[in-house]
Parts: sequence; C-alpha cells; structure tokens
Amino acid sequence: MANTKSALKRAEIAERNRVRNKSYKSAVKTLTKKYLNAVEVYKANPTPELQQEVEVRLSEAYSKIDKAIKRGVLHPNNGARKKSKLAHRLKPLTQAAE
Repeated sequence: MANTKSALKRAEIAERNRVRNKSYKSAVKTLTKKYLNAVEVYKANPTPELQQEVEVRLSEAYSKIDKAIKRGVLHPNNGARKKSKLAHRLKPLTQAAE
C-alpha cells in the first residue's frame, strides 16, 4: 500500500485509468469481432446489403480504434496494425466482386 499522500493519490489515478483503458480495449475487441463475423457472413453470401453492413462495421471499428489511440489507450503503431488487419480481411472479397 502507498506510504505517502501523493503515492496514494497516484495509485487511485492509476486504478481509474486502468478501468477506463480496459473499457476501451474491450470495445475495440467487441467491434472487431462483430466486423469479422459480418465478413464471414458476407463471404458466404455476397450481396450489396451485406457489403454495406460490413462497411458500417469496419467504420465503427476504425472509429473506436482511433479514439483509443487519441486517448493514449493504444500505441499508434498498435492501432495501425489492428486497422490494417481488418482491411486485409475485406480486400480479397471486394476484389473478387469486381
């Protein structure tokens, strides 16, 4: 346990930040899974409606990743890697449709 007043305050701040960061990371993972599920459904049955759904999910995931980077929850390179990974899942499907 913290011995000084300032150390106690820093411990409280660290805990508050940990909980906030955890919620951001969880949201990023959730939106990523929703996007990947939408891609799988689109892969099985490529229709314009499903393609639009996939694009909406991708946009939501990108937005949450960017917000996490802005808040300092994710390192910029980590966020870029996550976004790249998402884009690579969709690229072969859209090229096949053309």
